[in-house]
Amino acid sequence: MGLNVESRRDIVAYRTERAFIALEQAKLNIQINCLEVTANRLYYAAYYAVSALLIAHEIPVHKHEGCIQQFGLHFVQKGIFSREAGRFFNNLFQMRLTGDYGDRFDLTEGDVIPKMQPTEDFVIKVTQLAKQKVGI
Repeated sequence: MGLNVESRRDIVAYRTERAFIALEQAKLNIQINCLEVTANRLYYAAYYAVSALLIAHEIPVHKHEGCIQQFGLHFVQKGIFSREAGRFFNNLFQMRLTGDYGDRFDLTEGDVIPKMQPTEDFVIKVTQLAKQKVGI
């Protein structure tokens, strides 16, 4: 990856901030029943958090699928996060794809609302580890 500690720290701080902004956007959009936008923002909250963790650990990724795979390889398989957490992150990605691109399937409140609090919990745990790694 080639980033020095200060650069990684700055990026981790930025991605962490983006994760919490995306969570707030999800909360606002669920209030007006914008389920697809909420699903998108929930996924991006988790994505920004995981990408911060990967950057903190100098693990390069270039695509969303790579982010999911590297999270599984380096943090789920090593027992830092549970298999359920890995599946949850992947499920958020699939829900986001459905909301953004699904032509034949609409998301329901039952698909999205139950993921609100678990996403926030996931983001908090992931960002804490990322910040700890770079000394924030």
